[in-house]
Amino acid sequence: MGQDDPMLVIICGLPATGKTTLSQTLARQIGAVHVRVDTIEQAIVRSGLATHPVGPAGYAVAYALAEEHLRQGLTVIAESVSPLAVTRDAWRSVAVRTAAPAIEAEIVCSDPVEHRLRAEHRAVDIPDLALPSWDAIVRRPYEPWHRERLVIDTAGRDVAACVADLRQALTEARVPPATC
Repeated sequence: MGQDDPMLVIICGLPATGKTTLSQTLARQIGAVHVRVDTIEQAIVRSGLATHPVGPAGYAVAYALAEEHLRQGLTVIAESVSPLAVTRDAWRSVAVRTAAPAIEAEIVCSDPVEHRLRAEHRAVDIPDLALPSWDAIVRRPYEPWHRERLVIDTAGRDVAACVADLRQALTEARVPPATC
């Protein structure tokens, strides 16, 4: 999959569903840029400019970076919780401004036992980032989606199978629709 036709792959979902693992794996496989809001927000906190939660600043920086990379002709894997419709709409606006096709994927873990185990036993991969507790994850406001998207349920599935689903969606998005 070349970078001739850049695309925005929007990966959203609650913490501990597998977003980062899938995003990083997909980015490596297709040679895309991985833009992660958690990394940006933690950099803002480390700079001393803010404390958690940093509000919209991390997302604003992520949107700008994604837009810049798309304008350079690079495919972007944009990873964030994006719990609100307004944040999801803002990702779509990045694609519109750059005339790049966009795929939206919501990553879920439908097995609450598995999801909780992941949340309670995952390793911190960003220095000094405080991961949310299971209680914070289940209490987190998360607006329902009101448009079509790819839903990938990671419960009981391995990374390879989930990434294959993402790659299939990318392939389908790159194929022009048939004409009558």
